[in-house]
This record gives sequence, C-alpha cells and structure tokens, in this order.
Amino acid sequence: MITSIRGLIGGISAILGYFSALIIVPLILASVYEVISRYVFSQPTIWAYEIGYMAMGASFLLGSAYTLRDGQHVRIDILACRFSPRTNAALNLAGYLFLFLPIGIWLTFALYHHTVEAYEWGERSGESAWNPYVWPYHLVFFTAFASMVLQVIAEALGHFQVLCMSRTGEV
Repeated sequence: MITSIRGLIGGISAILGYFSALIIVPLILASVYEVISRYVFSQPTIWAYEIGYMAMGASFLLGSAYTLRDGQHVRIDILACRFSPRTNAALNLAGYLFLFLPIGIWLTFALYHHTVEAYEWGERSGESAWNPYVWPYHLVFFTAFASMVLQVIAEALGHFQVLCMSRTGEV
C-alpha cells in the first residue's frame, strides 16, 4: 500500500518535473526574441521581462518535488553518512513531520487563498507595460507547493517503511 501511494505521488512529481523542463523552451525563445528585437531592430518588447521571471520561477518551483523524489536536493552528508539507515530514516522522518510538513501545508493553504484573491480582484503584475494577470503565476506557486507537500508525505512514508522494516530485520 505504501509503495503504491509513493508511486502515485512520485508519478505526479515526475509529470510536473517534466513540465517544468519544457517551460525552459519558451523562456529561451522569448529571451532570444527579446535580444534580437532590442539590439538588432532597436524595438524592445513589453512582455519579455515578465515572461522571463514567470517562466523561470515556474520551472524552478514545479521541479522541486521531482528533485526531492530523485534525492537531488542539496544535503549535508557529513553526519548522515556516519549514521545507520535506520537513524537516517528517523532523522529524515522527524524533519519532514515536524519541520517541513507544518510549514509546507500552511504555505500551500496561504497560496491557495492568495491565488483565489488574485483571480477575484483581477490582480495584475504592475511590472511592465504588458501588465498581465498574475493569478496563473500564483496558481503555479500553489500547485508547486502542493506537489512538494505530497512528495514530502511520500518521502516520509518511505522513511517510516524503513523504520518498520528495520524492526523486523528486513533491512
């Protein structure tokens, strides 16, 4: 059961991770277009700056759960490599349950409410003459944090499983 839940959540993280990689393509195209438009034709765009920060932020955030799933976040392994798998699992589980999950869940709900308010109020960026609506960007933030919370739950379940197996001598 735990393995299937972890697999489902990991699949969601993978889909968002691949999508975050694809976001780089329009970012590159917009940047190249802006450089050519600005320096060759002396006609800068009104939208490239906002496409740039929104696409980069979306790519970074949507890829975070995928990165956690694959164990690629930056870690300090000086102490962890000296601990047993059971001790590492216990420390990681405690960190996820008592540090990340409360903050992650709180941020996810706050971002949801912020997204709804931005949509209801018709909030715009105010960063350029283009001035797009920002609720889609806030929706990406909410989605990214929600997927990160789900992936942390999956990781916590995995560490719990290691703790349970080590008690029975399976590790």
